[in-house]
Formats: sequence, structure tokens, C-alpha cells
Amino acid sequence: MTTMKLFLDKLAAALTLTLLLTACGGGGGGVDGSASPSVSNMGASSVAYSKTMSVTVSGNSLTNGNVQMIVEGPCGPVTKVSGGTDLTQVYTCTVTGVGALYPRIRTAEGLELASMHLTVPAPQVSVTVSQGSRSGTFVVELDLNAAPLTVNNFLAYVNQGFYNSTLFHRVIPAFVVQAGGYTAGSAGPNPKTPTRAAIALESNNGLTSLRGTIAMARTSEPNSATAQFYVNLVDNPDLDYQSADKPGYAVFGKVISGLDVVDEIGKVPTTLNASLGLADLPVNNVTIVSATQSK
Repeated sequence: MTTMKLFLDKLAAALTLTLLLTACGGGGGGVDGSASPSVSNMGASSVAYSKTMSVTVSGNSLTNGNVQMIVEGPCGPVTKVSGGTDLTQVYTCTVTGVGALYPRIRTAEGLELASMHLTVPAPQVSVTVSQGSRSGTFVVELDLNAAPLTVNNFLAYVNQGFYNSTLFHRVIPAFVVQAGGYTAGSAGPNPKTPTRAAIALESNNGLTSLRGTIAMARTSEPNSATAQFYVNLVDNPDLDYQSADKPGYAVFGKVISGLDVVDEIGKVPTTLNASLGLADLPVNNVTIVSATQSK
């Protein structure tokens, strides 16, 4: 009887322990009995200024209500994309600056499940130009820190496709090539409209009119730049900010590849179009086929 009683006591203790483990979620679940969330992989796309960045998260139990993404660095409010599953979730935010960016996946209690270190590059625009049967591409890197208003204005035109099919309508050898204001027409160039509101002049920003830099064209009114821009074929210090009375022009970036394409534009023959007041119009159209933000 003593042996039988000892066996029954051990069996009862084992059953009690099993019940306790079950009540605690088997030792591996959440407080509500569900499995704890985990992350096995993170990936990001469209990591570029002014673009909507997407972060795809893979793992388990990701529909757990307390899983969220926060971002340290220049990105706007985070949105969880609908349609996610336990295995995959997608989060988005709009990139608002350049430099380091840290998306982090956390629980509401602050437990970090995964993170990434990303770098937002300076924005770049690729401009493809055609001259008759020839074509070429140059790439401009924009200085967001020195000229934020001007860069944002230029990118707004780029991303709406405004510059596509516009002409280089002013070409002066050993000076500048200018574009963004006209499209080709049967009787000559047509003004490209409508434009956005004029922007404040950012010429006193520390950037200088060196060969290959890009700047905004304007009228005699300093705060009148809209869409037209030019590229300096040579160093043009006379175009820099001198004083409040001689404010110069706003440089906002530089050509980082394809400067030879710009140089070729600067060699085309030109003519006078008196009706439009264009004194240095290329005889044969030099057309921007496309201008797209590449970074």
C-alpha cells in the first residue's frame, strides 16, 4: 500500500504541473495565449528623398495587435498597409530628408524585435536629351541642405513630368545652357504652362556658379524663379550672390555624370526668334526626352 500511495502521489503532482504549464500558455505564448511575435527578415524599397518608403517585415504572429514600426530619422508618419498576415507586414512612410534612417519593429511595450540602418542619399535627377539622331543623359545631384526651397520646387516639376518634351531654348557657348520653359511647336517654341508659384531666391546659400552647377533662371525680380533652369558651362562668378542689391542666382546642385552631354548642347548653332525674344535659340531642337528622379 505504501508503494501504491507513493505512485499515486507522484502521478497527481505530475498532472498538477501539466495543468499549471497549460494555464501559462505552454511557456512560449503571449499573455493572451497567442504566440509571441518574432521577425526573421526586414527589407526596404524606395529609400529616396520625397518618395514613399516601404518596409516589408517577415516573421511570425505579426498580426498581434501590439506590433508596430517606428522610424528614427527623416520620415513622416508611419502607416501599416492593409492586407498583412501573420507572416508578412508592410509599413510605409514618406522620406522627408537625407542621411541616416532607422526603421524599428517593436511591441507596444517597447520590446525591439528587429531594426535596419538605412542611408537616404542626396536626391539625383537623370535628364535624357535628344539632338536629332543623337541622345545622351546627364545626372544632377541636388543640395537639399543648401537650397531646400529650390530643390523641392525642381523635384516637384520633375516628378509631375513637367520637363518631359521641353527644349533647351537658350544656348550661349562658354556661358550657360538653359531649359524648362518651352516645348516644340510647328511655328516655333511654345511657352510651357502652367507653372507653379514663384519661389523665394536662395542665392546666398554658400554654393557658387562653378562649371557643371545647376541654377534657377529668373527675371529681374529676385523672387521670380518658377521652372526654368540652366547649367553653367564654365565658372561664372558674376552670377553669384554679391549683395542685397546684386543677389545673383540660386545654385542648387551639380552635374555628377554626363557633363560631356551638356558640353555638346553648348556647341549647337543658334538663331534669333524675335517674336519670343529668344536671342540664342538652337536652330535644331534640343529636347529633354525625360527628367526623372533616380535617387
